[in-house]
Amino acid sequence: MSHSISLTTIQQRLAEGVPPGRVDEATVRRLWWAALDTLQDDILLPMNPEKGLWLAAPLPALYEPRLLERLKGWVWAPDELESLHSPQGGLLPPSRVRSIHERSNSAVGGYQRLPLRQSDGHEPLLLIITPDVQIALALHGKPAERHLLMRSDQETLSDLLKMLDLRLNSEDPDHAIELRQALADLGPLQSNPELEKIFWPRLAERLAGMAPSLTLQPLAERSHPTKARGEANQETSAELILLEALTHEVRTPLATIRTLIHTLLRRNDLPGVVVNRLKQINAECTEQIDRFGLIFHAAELQRQPPEASMLAHTDLGAMLAMLHPAWCQQLERRGVELQLDISPDLPEVLSDPRRLEPMLGGLIDRTSRGLPAGGSLSLTLRPAGHRLKLQILSQIPNIEEQAASGKDQNADLGPVLSWDPKTGSLQLSQAATQRMLASLGGWLTQRRDKGLTVFFPIAEEKL
Repeated sequence: MSHSISLTTIQQRLAEGVPPGRVDEATVRRLWWAALDTLQDDILLPMNPEKGLWLAAPLPALYEPRLLERLKGWVWAPDELESLHSPQGGLLPPSRVRSIHERSNSAVGGYQRLPLRQSDGHEPLLLIITPDVQIALALHGKPAERHLLMRSDQETLSDLLKMLDLRLNSEDPDHAIELRQALADLGPLQSNPELEKIFWPRLAERLAGMAPSLTLQPLAERSHPTKARGEANQETSAELILLEALTHEVRTPLATIRTLIHTLLRRNDLPGVVVNRLKQINAECTEQIDRFGLIFHAAELQRQPPEASMLAHTDLGAMLAMLHPAWCQQLERRGVELQLDISPDLPEVLSDPRRLEPMLGGLIDRTSRGLPAGGSLSLTLRPAGHRLKLQILSQIPNIEEQAASGKDQNADLGPVLSWDPKTGSLQLSQAATQRMLASLGGWLTQRRDKGLTVFFPIAEEKL
């Protein structure tokens, strides 16, 4: 019986009695991150738990240091993470590997690493048990029927703990004994019947206040093709796992910083200059979270091209005008000016507006990343036959700097990433950028000293 208990089985128990969801993958991932923020910032931290335990997969879900220091954790993680520090072609710098493994093995504020089975899948799962809060979170559902699961009822959580005890007992009886002891040390558990009434409204408030942002996509399920092809797939899978691990490692401190900023901004006694600085820091954190999300999504497209997506009528001119003020603020922090020139009365194009918005932000970041202070960026949108032409050009006042910048010295780091040695910036490769735009109906052309040009097909007029 214990050998048949997978994390997928546990998630199915969580989903019992819950109707199917109605959102796509990107939206449900956005729900997941907001749920983690809500649980930690709005529920657990105000209660200041002195002890407790948590179990997660496929990566650590907790990021708040005060919780990590006090709660005992277990994490089911992919085996590929162990190979990231191998002497032959390691994918992580030694310092980063030491950081990851020291955190997972530390006696205080750490967690126990457990092997993730193939039958476990890669859906995120988190279970937290403290004397005053007992809650389980997971993502579940078929494509286009995804939903966030949140359960805090005693019957469900009791079943989950029994299943996890059986699972641990089959893997390592010592871990099972440790979990039972940790539960016993908590003493009587006080179930909070009002928890759901607190959680969902706080989650809705957080979502309403979140800036548009790309979130993580799930790790791909493993397949069993021929040996040669299987080795290539394993390498790609390891890259995806690395990217998700890196994204988690980057997002952990950034999310903590943003939480502290939001707490400070609620105060009414801060000087205006302090408020402005805090807002700038918050914007920088969001920008970096978006960059890593974009990179991960590009890796997913590299692994497996998406099925034909339903592109919709999209007012590209209105979208650019809406995003222009935020981009101006972003570039002003680097001393770069942004100019926008949109022809009037343009027709709509065929694209995916939800995914196009962060992609356009990625193009702005890509084109402006190497510009020095005093440079400028111009965006023009013009009709071009049966398409609209979006052109992004960079300009540098100094002629010598302009010539030097025209030398494309970016080094490709595989099919997804490129590295600019002049700025030390990591960004999407040109091939990955082309793939992402193609999935959004766009056709990218890029020439040296000519910036970026993207053509979008004009949508037929609505009847």
